[in-house]
Amino acid sequence: MRLCLERLAPPAKDKPVSVQLPSLAGAEDASKAMAVVVDAMASGEITPSEAAAVAGVIETYRRTIETNEIERRLVALEERES
Repeated sequence: MRLCLERLAPPAKDKPVSVQLPSLAGAEDASKAMAVVVDAMASGEITPSEAAAVAGVIETYRRTIETNEIERRLVALEERES
């Protein structure tokens, strides 16, 4: 049974990464968070692969914020044109 469970839900291979990031409320905060990640990697607090993983999450968040902002602006322009 254990073998079946391990195949259905294999154990996590990555360990949690502990980095104190600033609160992410906007795209500008993503830049600050990236700086924290780079500093943590440079000081040896986290590995380059851990830094890349965290940076990927921050970048995805930043793109989400950007997409929402573009959509908001587009809706405002369309409402003005109506």
